[in-house]
Amino acid sequence: MSKKEMFDALHPDPTKQGTRVTKATYEAYRDALLEVIPFTAEGIEYGALSTAVQPYLSAELLANTSPGWWVTSVKLDLEARGLIERVNTKGRQRVRRTEVCDA
Repeated sequence: MSKKEMFDALHPDPTKQGTRVTKATYEAYRDALLEVIPFTAEGIEYGALSTAVQPYLSAELLANTSPGWWVTSVKLDLEARGLIERVNTKGRQRVRRTEVCDA
């Protein structure tokens, strides 16, 4: 049995603690999210992310993880790191990539 490498996912609210996650799974979801979150002003609706990332993830990963949980955890981490930001609109939460994104 191999020991899985862990990663500390951050939370954008400094009063809240991040989550310790499996690094390989984090990286797969991070890469998928960065593929589907646009730089455009309107961004993408948060509720659409779980479905939007699926073509970028392996069937095995989707079968063995909870996409909704992972999308939320990784989205919060990407916000905390400044790679994405929430779009300031009324209604449902939307997110977009920031210009500083190098990941």
